[in-house]
Amino acid sequence: MTFRFVPVADGVHVLREPLLDVNVTLVVGDGAALLVDTLSTAGQAGALATAARAVTPYPWTLVNTHHHFDHCFGNATLAADPPRPVYAHERAAAALRDRTDRLRRAAYEEMRADHPALAAELAGTTLLAPTHTVHTETVLDVGGRRVVLRHPGHGHTDADLVVHVPDADVLVTGDLVEQSGPPAFEESYPLQWPDAVAELLRMTTPATVVVPGHGTPVDVEFVRAQHARLAELAWLIRAAHTGGAPPERVAADSPFGARPGLTAARRGYRELDGAP
Repeated sequence: MTFRFVPVADGVHVLREPLLDVNVTLVVGDGAALLVDTLSTAGQAGALATAARAVTPYPWTLVNTHHHFDHCFGNATLAADPPRPVYAHERAAAALRDRTDRLRRAAYEEMRADHPALAAELAGTTLLAPTHTVHTETVLDVGGRRVVLRHPGHGHTDADLVVHVPDADVLVTGDLVEQSGPPAFEESYPLQWPDAVAELLRMTTPATVVVPGHGTPVDVEFVRAQHARLAELAWLIRAAHTGGAPPERVAADSPFGARPGLTAARRGYRELDGAP
């Protein structure tokens, strides 16, 4: 497989993996680089490394935006030999350290029907846990460039991390923002997700390039529109729960469609019911 990075700002490049439309962002400084997310398998990560080396020879630090397989299962290929720093939110790091078998099994089950070859690779992938953890915010120096890693709150997961490159006005959001499909709610916090995206909007300017977890880079107005739909969904969940309506009622009115809406409603009901 052959991948290619495309510049989106000064010294910031984005690669779109074609199978699942996952984005990887490469930030290049003076003598150092940063890779945000590492794709799904050793094979994908190897192709990613080749694409990064076509842009820069500099050593890289890694960031995982969260612990889902398509964003971090390439860690071992990119950071084990030679050892390189890997940053993630503390809960994502714990998942990759303590729940490796469960994460591999879940990835296999998710992919086996539509992408059996990828599922087989996932089942045998060696996982590498992050070496550095972020609680709320960490600032990195990437070859003289200030790069901010921030946890904006619960949203797509409880361990989302965004990457802000202020001098290029680029914000990498992971799956807190999605362009090529609706947000994924399977492990989400739909009642809190709007607040997390509102925090992202406070980090932007009108000219900010926003790199979503999946799909084409977008502008701030796209993020505002997605925030409005997330807020609408959160209101629907609260109102339906208060009125004793079933989650299917939320699904019927969901701004993201019935299937994502039903998943979000069930997650939201669990939260309102005080379930862990």
